[in-house]
Amino acid sequence: MFKRKIYDSLLDWKKTSGGKTALLVEGPRRVGKSTVVEKFAQNEYESYILVDFYTASPETKALFDDLSDLNYIFLQLQLTYQVSLKERKSCIVFDEVQMCPKARQAIKALVKDGRYDYIETGSLISIHKNVKDILIPSEEKKIRMYPMDYEEFKWALGDEVTIPMLKKLYEAKKPLGQAVFRKMLRDFRLYILVGGMPQAVERYITTNDLRQVDDVKRDILTLYEDDFRKIDPTGKISALFDAIPAQLMGNASRYQVSSVISGNRAGDVLEQITELKDSGTVLVSYHANDPGVGMAHNKDLRKFKLFTVDTGLFVTLAFKDRDFTENDIYTKLLNGKLKANLGYIFENIVAQILATNGHELYYHTFLNEKTNHNYEVDFLISEKNKVSVIEVKSSGYKTHSSIDAFSSKYSSRIMRKILLYTKDYQKEESLEYMPIMWTMFL
Repeated sequence: MFKRKIYDSLLDWKKTSGGKTALLVEGPRRVGKSTVVEKFAQNEYESYILVDFYTASPETKALFDDLSDLNYIFLQLQLTYQVSLKERKSCIVFDEVQMCPKARQAIKALVKDGRYDYIETGSLISIHKNVKDILIPSEEKKIRMYPMDYEEFKWALGDEVTIPMLKKLYEAKKPLGQAVFRKMLRDFRLYILVGGMPQAVERYITTNDLRQVDDVKRDILTLYEDDFRKIDPTGKISALFDAIPAQLMGNASRYQVSSVISGNRAGDVLEQITELKDSGTVLVSYHANDPGVGMAHNKDLRKFKLFTVDTGLFVTLAFKDRDFTENDIYTKLLNGKLKANLGYIFENIVAQILATNGHELYYHTFLNEKTNHNYEVDFLISEKNKVSVIEVKSSGYKTHSSIDAFSSKYSSRIMRKILLYTKDYQKEESLEYMPIMWTMFL
């Protein structure tokens, strides 16, 4: 199993909960939830039972229809899985719990009983469909699991030196130096191409073949498409997901729903956007109508951009209609010869990293009434009682007209002005030009 940061979060929950809450680990399929949770249960408890509701028998699922005799439920689980449970020393894992809503509802009674700890994992959990007929337990603590971040990717490659070194340079606000920077940027480009889905990372490590990595990512995308059809037979969710690269390439100020689903506007697909967001497969960046510390209260639900949760999947999704041998994006991106119109890949990786770091995603567009020119800032993040404005460049260009216009209009609200690009660190007055791989420290 790859080393994952979420393991520390599981340890913290076990230490602080003392059996008073269950833990729900949410995230897209194939992100590694089941692997890390089972390893945790194996390492941190004397015994555990893992109930995989994708494969569990109807009889096992039916155990949670009647909670009047918990002793009977525990006895049946121990007999079925041939595991002896020990009071306060054992854990029961409900894997893919969305497949058995009654088991999730049972958490309230199980936690109150107090004999064992409980961890749930869930993919494509929909607040509208999967839980509409059950009572969501208040005893449930939720954490979100994302694909492997850049540091976890480097750990998988056996490198535990690079990221701490980068962080020291970031904190000191010092450039890397030309030779070091070139290597670091190439390594980061490799991460963009492979992505952070554990199966893709493992295939890269074992084969050193990006074509085989691409095959793994195509399989994951096919799995997602199958899931989308199950929760939305109309095909709207699938269409919205497939069009993400094209929508970003179009460089519009919002996701143009009408160009993807004829006759529909953003307001018509709010439920589908919620389904996608709940699935963990996409990230939604909302337009902040009034950019400031209260952006969550001023976001426009009908004006948004969509990103994939994993940029490695994004690269494959963008070219999934072509055979790998016809897809030169891997060679061009790895060697720094990416065309300008493919710069949206860098925008997706920034969105992914910011979300993984716990930031809600917002952007802002506005009209300069003096020049009658429209401007857009790519990302806004809250810091203390202000916002930091971020612009993303896929090249070394240092143009920043949007940041300048935003600064002129909202100067009193700004904490930091950051341009993320593919050159070494520089600073000009209050504007910082940061290497794209420094995003992980924001």
